[in-house]
Amino acid sequence: MESEQIAQGILAGLDAQQREVALAVSGPVRVLAGAGTGKTRAITHRIAYSVATGASEAERTLALTFTNRAAGEMRHRLRGLGVQGAQVRTFHAAALRQLRFFWPQLSRTAFPELMSSKAPIVARALAHCKVDSDTALVRDISGDLEWCKSNMMDSALIHKAKRDFAIDVGTLAKVMDSYETLKKDRNLLDFDDILMLMSAAIRTRPEIESAVHSAYRWFTVDEFQDVNPLQKSVLDLWVGERDDLCVVGDPSQTIYSFTGASSKYLLDFVTSYPSASQIELVRCYRCSPEIVRMANAVISGDTRAKALTLRSQQDSGLPPKISAYADDSDEAENVAEAIKKLMDAGTAASDIAILFRINAQSAECETALTNLNIPLVLRGTERFFERPEVKSALTLLRGDAKNTGLAPTNLAEHVRDVLSGTGWSPQTPRGAGAVREKWESLLALMTMAEEADPSTSLSDFIADLDARASVEHPPTADAVTLASIHSAKGLEWPVVFLVGCSEGLLPLSYADSEDGVDEERRLAYVGITRAARILEVSWGKARTPGGKSTRSLSRFFVNEPQALLGASSDGELVVGGSVVRGNSQVRHNRKRTGPKPCRVCGKGLVTPSERTIGRCQRCPGEPNEMIFESLRSWRKERSLEKNVPAYIIFTDATLTAMAELMPRDFDELSAIPGVGPAKLTEFGEQILEIIHVQE
Repeated sequence: MESEQIAQGILAGLDAQQREVALAVSGPVRVLAGAGTGKTRAITHRIAYSVATGASEAERTLALTFTNRAAGEMRHRLRGLGVQGAQVRTFHAAALRQLRFFWPQLSRTAFPELMSSKAPIVARALAHCKVDSDTALVRDISGDLEWCKSNMMDSALIHKAKRDFAIDVGTLAKVMDSYETLKKDRNLLDFDDILMLMSAAIRTRPEIESAVHSAYRWFTVDEFQDVNPLQKSVLDLWVGERDDLCVVGDPSQTIYSFTGASSKYLLDFVTSYPSASQIELVRCYRCSPEIVRMANAVISGDTRAKALTLRSQQDSGLPPKISAYADDSDEAENVAEAIKKLMDAGTAASDIAILFRINAQSAECETALTNLNIPLVLRGTERFFERPEVKSALTLLRGDAKNTGLAPTNLAEHVRDVLSGTGWSPQTPRGAGAVREKWESLLALMTMAEEADPSTSLSDFIADLDARASVEHPPTADAVTLASIHSAKGLEWPVVFLVGCSEGLLPLSYADSEDGVDEERRLAYVGITRAARILEVSWGKARTPGGKSTRSLSRFFVNEPQALLGASSDGELVVGGSVVRGNSQVRHNRKRTGPKPCRVCGKGLVTPSERTIGRCQRCPGEPNEMIFESLRSWRKERSLEKNVPAYIIFTDATLTAMAELMPRDFDELSAIPGVGPAKLTEFGEQILEIIHVQE
């Protein structure tokens, strides 16, 4: 009677679909679980209910997932449900545990050392094969080797692979053989070797197969859409001829195809197990109805996967917004200002995330948040100025500045020449990977040089970069998260800003096949469904200020019904109850008027400083020197108070514009580039007082 009460208590609180999962305790089971539908809750309650009713034994239960964080969460929940003894591990951790146990039966040698990184051995293999390499290429080759092993391809088979490798196939085959020889000579294993060796042990040693089957009887696999061929083969050997297997996943969240993962195993599960129970979880407890509607509309374009139609269980909230900005800097600044308003209205910084497609997109956002003193934490990547390629480039620039001792006649051209010495070129590299990420980071550095005043010396440019790096203080616990969509999978925030949603970025330009575009669509879906209550999708029409507006809104969002999007009648964006004035309304159809004209000669203004001052560098200006010097002194005091570089308060160009235009009120002051809403609120009265006193 007591066990029955325990079992019924386990079922209490589950919705009808989750309860159906928990009750399916025997035979094969496939659960298609949409974003935010409580799949972890459902499968942990299924294990607990099965153990409580005697349908399974905890000690012979193995639950598999893909990250240590997810495994830890499942173990915690199972303990809370009274389940002791069940094994919850990643594929590699489970295989490693078994391999260590059986090693004395497999070899008389000591258990090999497990490599924490492939990089040192890959670098040696490349050198042995006379391939020039750097850190980025080593990372890409490491990824290629992992992909080959995940797809169970050795050097004799990789020419059949449908993949763009970092180097030609013939050379890669030689590198692969050299890599394996170097590992063997040093008695080393990489993580994929663990699965391969355990697979071979079960296939070739009947006594090991029998022992494994005796140890594990009931299996659960979370995130089954992320299984690759090697993991699937090991799972099949673990399960054997039995069918007590529950798999859970979402085809719409298959975003790791580049590692060999495939949703076909999830979709074809019922073909392999015709008697399988099939259950769908579609009640989304995370996202508001408005966000769910956008997610459903976006993923419906992926006709190859069996996309679930989510149904929100939350109260109605604010509609998502699609916002267009002049360029990437404008986008980052407006997003930062919107975040500042949210925080001022009481939203915790840790409840907010900025998500992007590629890591290089973080640079603009880091700067914009730092300028407003908003704490930030990056997930899944280094801060911009901590990236190896950026550090290396800065070292070269410093050395060049010391050796020449002369100011370059053209800063951008000089920086381009220095970066070219590292192998960088304006030509975009093919495909994804570390080489592409390195190129994008250096492109961001190149863009900073192009945006600087042409008269800026190389030493001043380096000092400016050092100042930017110095204000990137370590994040506090309460900080805005910046993350790529890939690294955000499995996480959620009340507020999400999904930036860079233009053609060429989402989807990426090199996603030129139908499969590639579908994967990008699923990334957009994952990004959208990280948001619980507030979502803003945005994009920049140009890469840099003053650049041509060659971008267009991502195809994933162009057909969004306007009825689902938020825009107030007076052209303001309402976020979290706060009104954000300026450029953040839905305005992707805004007519471009061309570059801002010089107020003296009428020609288009090219550089950021020209646009800020409002005139060409060559055209005469008449700044009030007394006002300018007073503003500089005031700026120095503020920078010392806040312990930030002076340019963070205002740039020289902005102070020059103030001294020339001498604004009389908040409206005139806010019209000067560089004076955003936050700075207007904080410093506006002080600036106007300085100008008024000196007039």
